[in-house]
Formats: sequence, structure tokens, C-alpha cells
Amino acid sequence: MTAPTAPDADPSDLDPMDADADADTDTDTDTDDDGPFGDVPFDAVVLAGGRAARLGGADKPGVRVGGRALLERVLAACAGAGTTVVVAAPRPTGRPVVWAREEPAGGGPLAALDAGLRHTRAEVVVVLSADLPFLREQTVRRLVAALSAADGADGAVLTDPDGRDQPLVAVYRSAALRRGLAVLADEGAASAGARGLTGLPLRRLTARLELVRIADPLAAFDCDTWDDIAAARARIREHGHVLDEWITAVKDELGIELDVDTGILLDLARDAAHGVARPAAPLTTFLVGYAAARASAGGGGPQAVAEAARKAAALAARWAEEDRPDAPGGTPAPAPAPGAGMAPSPSGTEAASGTHSPDAAQGEPSTPEPDVPFKPEPDVPFTPEPDVPFTPEPDVPFKPEPDVPFTPEPDVPFTPKPDSP
Repeated sequence: MTAPTAPDADPSDLDPMDADADADTDTDTDTDDDGPFGDVPFDAVVLAGGRAARLGGADKPGVRVGGRALLERVLAACAGAGTTVVVAAPRPTGRPVVWAREEPAGGGPLAALDAGLRHTRAEVVVVLSADLPFLREQTVRRLVAALSAADGADGAVLTDPDGRDQPLVAVYRSAALRRGLAVLADEGAASAGARGLTGLPLRRLTARLELVRIADPLAAFDCDTWDDIAAARARIREHGHVLDEWITAVKDELGIELDVDTGILLDLARDAAHGVARPAAPLTTFLVGYAAARASAGGGGPQAVAEAARKAAALAARWAEEDRPDAPGGTPAPAPAPGAGMAPSPSGTEAASGTHSPDAAQGEPSTPEPDVPFKPEPDVPFTPEPDVPFTPEPDVPFKPEPDVPFTPEPDVPFTPKPDSP
């Protein structure tokens, strides 16, 4: 049984990689509890234990898109959940989760859903796969709001570009899921194989439910193959998407939940760069962020960021105003050099002859020479001298001089002189 498509749904054939395919998702930016999505408490169950056969058995939840693991991207979309259960073998995650495992492991989506559902308490449960690179928290809240507004509906699901249900991008009433799972488990137990929920496809459950459908091809896009991974990575780097993706990734990496108006900060960076100096742009936005963090500690929220940015932008405007020569109290224009605009004195020859140039006589400035564009000399590549190998002189063996025997002088007898009388 199916309910009519949600009024705002537009089941089109949009390419999920088309830049306009996320129009519905991107326009919903209010995630406050009192925003358009209401304040409906919900839990989340993320199925992350599949075999990823079309990825060659790779660890699909750990594959990165935009610097973040697919599982982390999905967990970020579940930030509003009271409890988030991940059905898979435990691994480190950036957000607190409850781990569950179906019995036997790899028993299929219904067995995994049953295992995860046992850890939830909310009346509404979001059920997601772990391979949705473009799912956002706004989309999850929109699904919750659609189910809340649909009397008699058991769930709300997204549809792909072909209008097919995506039951692992959906929100359900917990009671309806538990009833359906119990019936299927009894039927499985009564069968010849007595396999319970093991191996049963998810459509065996969803076919029993009354569903509201919402078309959102981009949010419903999942990564089953390496081509899907490549397409997702390429899209987030396209102009118009990369900045939002980067900011979201940084916020997730730093554990920041605060939503801010990116345009305000970009305008502030521009004003600081133009009105003060280029290096002032990143420093100013950092200081605004620091001030906003202090204000947020006291409950300031996004308004604190906007107020801090407004003050800094006003300061940058006042700073730039002082540099205008015509502004009252502004920086005066540079004084002209001594003698500028005056007729030059006649040269010595002109003074002696009593003549000088007409321009000088009329006090008109001479026509300056036209500017000659600077043409740098072409770079001459440096050519080092070739290395000359060092050749040592050959060793000359040491030849000592031959010993000359010492011949002492013969002794001459001493003959004293005779005494004189």
C-alpha cells in the first residue's frame, strides 16, 4: 500500500550528479528545533555491514569522499538523532554511536535492521545505508517532518531519478517496523528452511507499509561502484559546491555544530582585504570566530557570529574611510614637491642672452615624456662550468742523499812559542 507522493515532491529524471539536482536539499537551511522541520524526536539506524561486492570487497563505509569516510558523512546527517545505532563491526568514529550486529553476521538488511531496532526507543526511526555521500541533516529532518505531517503513513522514503523507492534513505514509525519484522520472522520460522529474517530483501517489509514519497535524486545517490565513488568525488569539487563541502568537512573534523552564514564571513574577508590589507582578511575572520565562540558559550548561537561579523565589517569601513583624501579628518593628499607646477628658471645661456623657452615664460608645464614600458632583459640560463676531475700529481719516491763519511781534520801538535828574553 502506498500513500500519495508528498505535495512538494517532483518525480523528475534529474541526473543526481547535475548541479541543479539538489535544489530541494540546499534550500532547506534551517535546522533549529523551532524551524520548518519541527521538533520530532527520532533515533537512527545505519546499516554498514554489507559485503560491497561491486567494490571488490573494499571497506565501503571507510572509503573517503571529500576527505571524509562515507560512514562519517552519514553520521553527520544523523546529528539530530537521540540515539544512533550502527549495525557493523565496531570501528573508531568521530561521533558517539551504539554498535550492533545481526545474527548471523552478513544475514541481510532485514536481519540487520532488526538488530539495530532493538537498541532504539524513539517512536520515529531513520533508517540509512552507510554509502550516501550527499545526504544532509536538513534532508533527514525533512523526512521526519513529512512523516509527522502524513496521518496514517508508516514511513517516508526518498526516490531516485527513476522514481524508485530508496528504503535505506527513509524514516519509519518504529511500531510499524516492529510489527512487520515480527510477521516476517514468524513466516520465516514456519518455512522449510526456518531461516527467520536471514537473507530476506528489504522490499518484503516495505511492501507492507503505507509510505510517503519525496523525490530527491541527489540525497538518494548511493555509492555501489568505483565509478559512483569517482562521480561523487568529482561533484564536490565543482565550482559552486566545493566551498560548502569544505566548510562542512572542517566543521565535522573539528566537532563544530554551529551553522553560520557563509556569505557574511566572505563579505567581511573582502572588506578587510580591500579596506585594510590582504593579510587582514584571514586574521579578521579568525578573530570573529573566536569572539563568536566566546559568545556562543553563553548561548549566543549563529546570531553571535552575525553580530561579531557586523562589528568587524563596520570597523573595516571606518578604517577605509580615513584613507579618503576628501573625508573630514581623513588622511590628506600628499603635498606637492617643492617647485612643482612652477615655471623652471632659465638656464645660464638663456639668462645671458635674455631669452628662454615660451613654456617657461608663460609658466606652463612642459609636456612629459611618454612612459616607456619596462622590458626586463631576457633571463639567461645559468650554465655551470663543466667539472674538471682532480688529477693528483704522481707520488715521487723519497730518495735520501747518500751518507758521506765524516773525515776529521788531522790533529796539529801544539808548539808553544819560545819565551823571549
